[in-house]
Amino acid sequence: MLPTIFQEAIPLLKRIEQAGFQAYFVGGSVRDYLLGRPINDVDIATSAYPEEIKHIFPRTADIGIEHGTVLVIENGGEYEITTFRTESGYGDFRRPDKVEFIRSLEGDLMRRDFTMNSLAMDAEGLIYDPFEGQEDINRKIIRTVGKAADRFSEDALRMLRGVRFVSQLGFEVETETLDALKSYSGLLSHIAVERKTMEFEKMIGGDFRGKALHLLLQTSLFEQLPGLAGQKEAIQEMAGLPALKRLNTEQIWLLFLTCIDESPADFLKSWKLPSKMIKERTKEKQILSSRTNDGWTRELLFQAGLERAINVEKVYNCIHSAASLSMAELEEQYNALPIKNRSELMVTGKDLMKWTGQKGGPWVKNTLESIEKAVLYEEISNDHETIRRWLETCNRSEKN
Repeated sequence: MLPTIFQEAIPLLKRIEQAGFQAYFVGGSVRDYLLGRPINDVDIATSAYPEEIKHIFPRTADIGIEHGTVLVIENGGEYEITTFRTESGYGDFRRPDKVEFIRSLEGDLMRRDFTMNSLAMDAEGLIYDPFEGQEDINRKIIRTVGKAADRFSEDALRMLRGVRFVSQLGFEVETETLDALKSYSGLLSHIAVERKTMEFEKMIGGDFRGKALHLLLQTSLFEQLPGLAGQKEAIQEMAGLPALKRLNTEQIWLLFLTCIDESPADFLKSWKLPSKMIKERTKEKQILSSRTNDGWTRELLFQAGLERAINVEKVYNCIHSAASLSMAELEEQYNALPIKNRSELMVTGKDLMKWTGQKGGPWVKNTLESIEKAVLYEEISNDHETIRRWLETCNRSEKN
């Protein structure tokens, strides 16, 4: 029996068929069904033109009608239904200059990138496979539909998608396709950074990310990625780390910051990543440098917070596995801190000004930091009156 995600959409295929047209599940959902992988959504392709789809279903939205895509809202779900089409004239090496609607399933599948994505499945679960995609899946091969040179010249982002599929599936790249990746890698320079970043983040999230990094080196595609030109040795080092596959996406970005020779903020900005993400990874890079040089002090752990500390330690563990802490040990050290945040201090800047009769200024921040450190190292307890007496003692000592 087909997975539930297909079962729920089958009534749409049958309604289109009852209206006299063809309709199929296509692309990644069919591939992942054959691979036994999780399926997050389904794409439907049809011989019906957009206006014909809008006559079949009462609730629709034009989300990409110029390219044949209509959003159908049915039974509480939303489904993108796209007319069979051909594409031509890729002037920017990414988007077709001309889209023509057709009635042929095979003609539509012919325009797709890789054979494993050129599969279609009908409402009965019958697979249509004009380009031997199932055989390539069984052989664990990534191969383009038709000539690789043509497919990559049409849309250069397909090259990075191929590397991403290597990372996610662990497949090998077929010889002609691999040769074209090497020959046409320069075309990736025409692709917008945002699109490269989207594919790259999917790539570094795959289970076979080390293999994918080696492929970036083998094909020289890394030279066309932000901040990575000239970083061959750093990428080789990363690709060979045994614990690489245990890192999440945030931690891999931190690993890049550790391995490459470039300003952390500049490198991350070159990928046009969100400002919050840039700020977090840059801060973690500073913490990682301190952790590498001096280990985890109470003060550093306090400044980091548990989430950042875990990211830092996992990256440190990836690089220096013999000298690292387990996450349980790190969490135990963090939980043992007398305070986890400045807001937990039993005094405030207002208390300091009241006790001293002085106006606010940099001295307040400096004094609070001294109190934090004394509490962290348990020189004093985190008690309002104890802290006041300790400050008085410190002040008398300074005067003497």
